[in-house]
Amino acid sequence: MAVFKIVHLTKYHYNHPIKESINEIRLFPHHFENQEVLQYQLLITHNPDVDISEDYYGNRVGNFNVLDTHTEMIIESRMLVRVNHSLKIPEIDATSVEDIQAEKEKSIMLLRLCYLDDIQKQNEIEAILKKIKTEDKSIIEIAQQCNAYVYDNFIYTKGITNIETTVDEILTLKKGVCQDFAHILLQLLRTAGIPSRYVSGYICPNESGLRGEGATHAWIEIYTPKQGWLGLDPTNNIWTMDNHVRLSVGRNFNDCTPIKGTFKGLARQTLSVCVSIGYEDGRQFEEINDVKLQEVSSRVQEQLDYMDHLQQQQQ
Repeated sequence: MAVFKIVHLTKYHYNHPIKESINEIRLFPHHFENQEVLQYQLLITHNPDVDISEDYYGNRVGNFNVLDTHTEMIIESRMLVRVNHSLKIPEIDATSVEDIQAEKEKSIMLLRLCYLDDIQKQNEIEAILKKIKTEDKSIIEIAQQCNAYVYDNFIYTKGITNIETTVDEILTLKKGVCQDFAHILLQLLRTAGIPSRYVSGYICPNESGLRGEGATHAWIEIYTPKQGWLGLDPTNNIWTMDNHVRLSVGRNFNDCTPIKGTFKGLARQTLSVCVSIGYEDGRQFEEINDVKLQEVSSRVQEQLDYMDHLQQQQQ
């Protein structure tokens, strides 16, 4: 059992004033079976009203607008979470893919979590499964071996991918970060016929030196009728533990995006995310990341360059 105080600070900056910022957030930690939210506070620049609802996957979703002109927006999510997830390795479970076929056919949710991404390199995914030899193996064995394959064959490298990077691109690069590895693992498991979902959250630092510690993190969960949802972290080749704190779940990153939105105005935006994690004994870890945003079109780029030129002339 562990208690974590997590502060997730997201800061948007615009080099020219913008207005009518419309946003959707998934920053509310889940009350899972082995995760209890003790305290939660949300602070947003200009104090907009936040309309909270629940999405298809059971995540709490907040929607808000900032209509006034502004050059900065800060979203601060503060939480105190208790995690009681003593499971390190699942119980011995001989359930096969064939064994859960009937259950999948009765559940739209499970069927939805078996749908494949439409990719050009699906043959590479199938070749990996053939190499792993998934026939006559249990769901647990297949998942664990796929998890190990991603860990062993993809290099953890920051800065070369972004939220728009596709599974095809990751297969080509053989590099990426946690969300990239999660997407590869999902494609492998769903191709094998195992219901699997993407998980967005945090991995709190411990003495093991896990990759991705102290920042937003991503992993996957598989479904087994006997044990429910079980977490696998391909970035570290482990089953999830006490230091994995869940925010949201879905088919992929798009279903779990912590913050997404749009605005009116012509400006360059920068995004930085700071995650601070505090322990009961007073230890604290902090990591700041400048997020690589999706590139704009050449037409918008020309307009931004022109705006920057005008601003320089006025100075």
